[in-house]
This record gives sequence, C-alpha cells and structure tokens, in this order.
Amino acid sequence: MANYILAVDQSTQGTKALLFDHHGKLVKREDMPHRQIVSEEGYVSHDPEEIYQNTLKVVRKLMETSGVSKNEIAGLGISNQRETALVWDKKTGKPQALAIVWQCARSRDICERMKETVDPEIIRNKTGLILSPYFPASKFKWLLEHVDSLKERAEKEELCFGTVDTWLVYRLTGGTSYKTDYSNASRTQLFNIRDLAWDQELCKIFGLKSHWLAEISDSDSCFGMTDFEGLLDAPIPIHSVMGDSHGALFGQGCLKRGMTKATYGTGSSIMMNTGKEPVFSNHGVVTSLAWSMGGKVNYILEGNINYSGAVITWLKESMNLISSAEETEQIAADADKNDKVYLIPAFTGLGAPYWDSLATASISGMTRNTGRAEIVRAGLESIGYQVADVIQAMCADMNCIIPELRVDGGPTDNKYLMQFQSDILDTSVRVSEINELSGMGAAFAAGLSLGIYQEDIFEKMKAKQYNPCMESEVRAKKHEGWRDAVRKILA
Repeated sequence: MANYILAVDQSTQGTKALLFDHHGKLVKREDMPHRQIVSEEGYVSHDPEEIYQNTLKVVRKLMETSGVSKNEIAGLGISNQRETALVWDKKTGKPQALAIVWQCARSRDICERMKETVDPEIIRNKTGLILSPYFPASKFKWLLEHVDSLKERAEKEELCFGTVDTWLVYRLTGGTSYKTDYSNASRTQLFNIRDLAWDQELCKIFGLKSHWLAEISDSDSCFGMTDFEGLLDAPIPIHSVMGDSHGALFGQGCLKRGMTKATYGTGSSIMMNTGKEPVFSNHGVVTSLAWSMGGKVNYILEGNINYSGAVITWLKESMNLISSAEETEQIAADADKNDKVYLIPAFTGLGAPYWDSLATASISGMTRNTGRAEIVRAGLESIGYQVADVIQAMCADMNCIIPELRVDGGPTDNKYLMQFQSDILDTSVRVSEINELSGMGAAFAAGLSLGIYQEDIFEKMKAKQYNPCMESEVRAKKHEGWRDAVRKILA
C-alpha cells in the first residue's frame, strides 16, 4: 500500500529529499548542496539546471538508502526557496540565464528608477509588498533588460518566467505542467492579493505580460505527475507546492489567527497568520498569502531578514573566527558579559522592518578588550535582534502580544541563540523536534490531500521550550543599544 509521502525542499544552499511515513514521522533525509555563484559585482546566482539535476540525484539517493519500495510512495510535496527568479525556454526547458537569487540586489537601480514614475503605494496596495529588489518582479525586468534577445523571445511567447517551484514542476512533469501556487505567486510583486490573480497593471509596470506567467493553483492541489525521469515505476502526483516559509508555517501548525513562527535558514522568514482577511502593515513588514487550500485563503504578515544563518557562515568562511557553526554556542556563552559589541549584518542591505538596500554592515561598540568571542556572540545575537524587530512590528500592526514563537531551521540547535531569542522577545520560544519544517509542511499538505494524514497530525509534533529569564532593565538596554547601532548605518 502506498502510504509514504516524499518531499523535496529546494532551499538557498541545497536540495533535500525527505521521506515521511503514514504517522507523519521523518524516516529518511538526504541532502545535496549546489554552487553559490557570486560575480565580481556581487551578484548572487544559482544554476537552474544544477538545481534540477540535484533534485533527481537526491531523490534517487533517498530511495536507495531508505529501504522503502518505490511502489510505497503515494505522492510528492515541494517546498522551495522563494523570490529567486528564473527564465527558461518553453519547448526545451533550457534555462536562458542563471537564476537571480532572492538575496541579490542587482535590480536596485530599476526599483529606484521606477519610483520616479510609479507611486510605490500603488504596488503595496495591490501586493502587500514594498517596492524592493528583493522580489522577483524587478529581477525579471533586469533579465529582460540585460540578457540578449530575451525581450524579443518573450514577445514571441517562447519563454517561461517563474520561481523555483514552477521550474521544478515544469521539469519534473516533462514540461506538461506550468503552474505555481498562491503562496509563491504572492511573493512575486506581480500578484494582486485582493483579486487573487496576476495583476495586469503591475505586469505592465515591470515589462511583463500576465499570460507569460504560470497558472496559479491551490497549494494542496495536484500540480501534475512525475516519475523523476524513470526512477519510479509509475508516476506519482505532485500534490502540494508551497514557498519554504509558508511550508514551515503550515508544518508548525500555525493555522489560527495570531500564531507566529520564525524559520532560521540562510536568511530568516518570520510569519504571523492573520486569518481570512489581509492586514496591511504600517510598521515595515509585508502582507502575503499563507496559502490557499480547498479554495480558501489565509493571509499573513511577514518580515524577511537577509542574513541570519548566513552570519554564522560569514564568521566561519570570511572571518575565520570559527571552524564550525556548532562551536559558536560555547564561544558566545564564554564571552565577556559586559562587552557591548553590536554586529549589524547588512551585507546586502537591511530587509524588514527597515528596507534599506543601501545600508552597509558594521561592528560597533568595540573596546580594547573586545575579542573573538565577543564578535562571535554579537553575530549570534544579531540574528535574535533582527527577528525581534520584525515581531515587534507585526504586534504593532495587529495590536497584540504573541504568547509563543514557534521556530525551526538549523540555527535553532544553538541553545545560546534560542535562549537569547526568548529573552530579547520576552516570550516563550518553541523549538520543533525536527528542523525540516518547510519540507514537512509540504509533505503534510500533500498527505492531507491524499488522505494519508488527518488533521490531528499537527498534535503529534514534539518540541523543546525556552522561557525568558533576562531582567527587564537589561533587555531594554540591550535593545536600545541595538537600535542605536542600526540607526547609524541607515542611509
């Protein structure tokens, strides 16, 4: 009997294949990294073909090592890195350029140029998003302006424009399915979150046509069939597609209004479920769709951070201050508690709630006694401060206080960071037993659609709890020091 659910979590750093049994338990995981292509100009790119081939390889490896029969796989769920923009040939499926990664701010000048002729509030009122090079719309425009003959070929309707989810669905189905889901569509800055459709005016503003874009489907619908190019004996349905952060929100069981989660990856996505109606922010976060399932949508407030886990990578690879991410926990704990160093990781500008793409990174507050441990601790704490900034903005928009933050992602293994997050937020932090909430959310959505799981699947999850223990005066001083450091680098 086919009662296993396969999930592909295609993230910024690599591709994971995950296998869940009929209880929703993760039974096997395989990973494969892909190249981070950074040009002399600082442009950040991925090779779409490498990502697709890695997807096939990692699923093949999973099937070989899991001991589960190919015939026992009931369906596939996909979660994906969002806002990364791709263009490919409609007939051959061949990429027409390297993918522009969500982190890449190369379309900054396009956004600044647009502000001279377009009121950014028109874009925000339609999409819930602030005009920014972070989102795919301006990245698509950059590709049309800078890749030879791309504009002409687009006009001949020879090309597909999409995010990573659409790319994988297209290739996995042999080009028979050109679809995206509502969660990914809502992050493109081309989707009207009120009308729930591609917006003609926005497409025109960014030099696109709405019919060039993929069909939008419910997040738990059938996106097509795949056998992973002959790996499986028979095709299985791709029965969910969700942006990775949306998948994590779903996997965390944040299904009710006010429930909030943070995913710590290369960057971080913080989401608050706002229910059936959109809430438009006045405090620097954005409005999107959580998902659409069974024809019904849920909205969210979201704030995105460019550098969270990537700060630890920077400490290791660029600064040589650590040899592994794991050692940061003890180093931070051993640092001088009286040191007041702040690290602002604005290596590609600052995201929510500041949205300053011109801001540059800084280390401030150093004394003669500041050393390696204090800088490493400041790097860890910068993650917690950024998450707290976003959540406080959301609470101001919703006029609420969150009783709990549900978290996931690799950095949540760091006990120092999680305790600091609880302390600086003054709220409980609930750390999922497993880190792979993005893929698990996609798997749960697929399994629910296929009847493998029931709604009580979310109640079976185990988690560790952190509670605040920092004195209020200390918390206030630390946060004010952080805000002062941020103010100094804002353009």
